[in-house]
Amino acid sequence: MSLFVSGCRNRCRGCFNPETWSFSHGKLFDESVAAHILKLLEPPHISGLTLLGGEPFEPENQRELLKLLREVRAKFQKKDIWAYTGYIFERDLFEGGRAHCAATDEMLSLIDILVDGPFIDDRKNISLRFRGSDNQRIIDLRRTREEAKTVLWGKPPTANARIN
Repeated sequence: MSLFVSGCRNRCRGCFNPETWSFSHGKLFDESVAAHILKLLEPPHISGLTLLGGEPFEPENQRELLKLLREVRAKFQKKDIWAYTGYIFERDLFEGGRAHCAATDEMLSLIDILVDGPFIDDRKNISLRFRGSDNQRIIDLRRTREEAKTVLWGKPPTANARIN
């Protein structure tokens, strides 16, 4: 299940979805849309929710998405939550970063996998899994929280990491 949000200040050249740069594009996100998303997540063959954009981590979007993520996590503990952002995890989403707001830390705590970094048209690579340009990273936020350092998805655990 994918949710494309509207609004993006990054405006990457070559973006696959430039119509979502406008904060007024698409249908208004309200409780009925959230309820519909929760209903669509119910079947067991749906593995989770992916947030894309636009830009999910624009502060205006985070405030509304946080409510949805809380509900998804409470109702579907075993489903994955992925998010794509043109922002850089350690630079822009930490306290003091340009996309950090009151909702960011909790939002990140509810996400399993974060694909970060702007799409760079000159570094486009269609052979990559789950990303469009080779500067983008796939961050395992679960392991990042456990190890207290950025851990890329698919990397083997470090020797001193806890295994659950």
